[in-house]
Amino acid sequence: MNNVLQDKATRRLLAAILFLFLLSILFDLADAWNHSQKIQELLLTQNRAVASSLLELGVSEEDAAQSLTNTAATPEGDRLLAKLGFHENTDSWYIPTLSPSKTLTLLLKSLLLFTLLSAALLRYLLLQNRLLQKAIETVSAYTTGNFDSLLPQTGEGTLYRLFGSINHMAAALKAGQEAEHHTKEFLKNTISDISHQLKTPLAALSMYNEILLEEPDRPDTVRAFAQKSEAAIERMKTLILSLLKIARLDTGSITFQKIPCPLTTLLDKALEPLTLRAKTEKKQIHLPKNPAGTIHCDPAWTTEALGNLLKNALDHTPEGSQITILTEQSPLETRIQITDNGPGIPPSDLHHIFKRFYRSSSQTTSGTGLGLPLAKAIIEGQEGTLTAQSPPGSGASFTLTLPNLTKP
Repeated sequence: MNNVLQDKATRRLLAAILFLFLLSILFDLADAWNHSQKIQELLLTQNRAVASSLLELGVSEEDAAQSLTNTAATPEGDRLLAKLGFHENTDSWYIPTLSPSKTLTLLLKSLLLFTLLSAALLRYLLLQNRLLQKAIETVSAYTTGNFDSLLPQTGEGTLYRLFGSINHMAAALKAGQEAEHHTKEFLKNTISDISHQLKTPLAALSMYNEILLEEPDRPDTVRAFAQKSEAAIERMKTLILSLLKIARLDTGSITFQKIPCPLTTLLDKALEPLTLRAKTEKKQIHLPKNPAGTIHCDPAWTTEALGNLLKNALDHTPEGSQITILTEQSPLETRIQITDNGPGIPPSDLHHIFKRFYRSSSQTTSGTGLGLPLAKAIIEGQEGTLTAQSPPGSGASFTLTLPNLTKP
């Protein structure tokens, strides 16, 4: 019952019905009072006429008074009234108090009340029908994937709560539709990227195999192109693994296992596979002091992100360059900065370096173009940030920041 009364239109309808009911009672009371007054007036008029007639006929006042106050009926009196046309079967049409004008007044009052009640009901039904028609149109639009319109929620009651639930469902469907569209676009772009990036190494590998088949008697040529084939295969392997990792990160299928990790251990693991390369290229990776403290992160994935940043520094610095790692901690976050003294990043490229497969026009070294995007995805997946700076003539600097506080 409370749910019904919460609807504003229903409350208005019930209020209108109650008002008309009270108005009808007032009309009936007024009519009953008026009717009683008419009967009283009629009886008084008749008594006056009878009294006057009796006195004119010579009847004494005592006998006339007795006749007027007598309530007992006799057969002789009934026969006399019957001769005058007054008996039980007399049509009320001929009774003055129930004349045609009085009957018509009662009919008009009843018709007025019926009309008002019908108008209130009709208005209520029209408003409800208009509201439901709009709801049908809106829900029909939802079935076609159009979620631009929402059902009204400004009213109260069960119907508006239903509309609110439908709006929540529409929002969920819209989010699902957008997620599906994003997934399709992501899949399409990923397939396009893979096919585009694999085209060159596959073509080179095919050419190397043709040369190997045509030069079986030249060991030096076979050895050289076998090494090139191995390098092409290794590049394809690295490319495919990086793409798969980025795809897993983008789709949210990776859950980072964040634990307290010693900074020294984390940096040593990232540096270990690159130490020999740095020595071969006569480049120094300098860590001013053993960093103390711990960092809350997924050690495996964060090590890979750091490794990608160090590889990027090695790829874009000349022989004899220096790469410096700095760490800084506060109660809220840990910051790791990797800086080199190479040529730096051109201003026109600085805002694009985290895009997949982006290669600067000034870049001379080979690479997949996925190292920096993968590092950024790993760090941001752990609620951190990765930024790049390159002041003119000062090399490039990448700053990795991770929060120290973990969510409960």
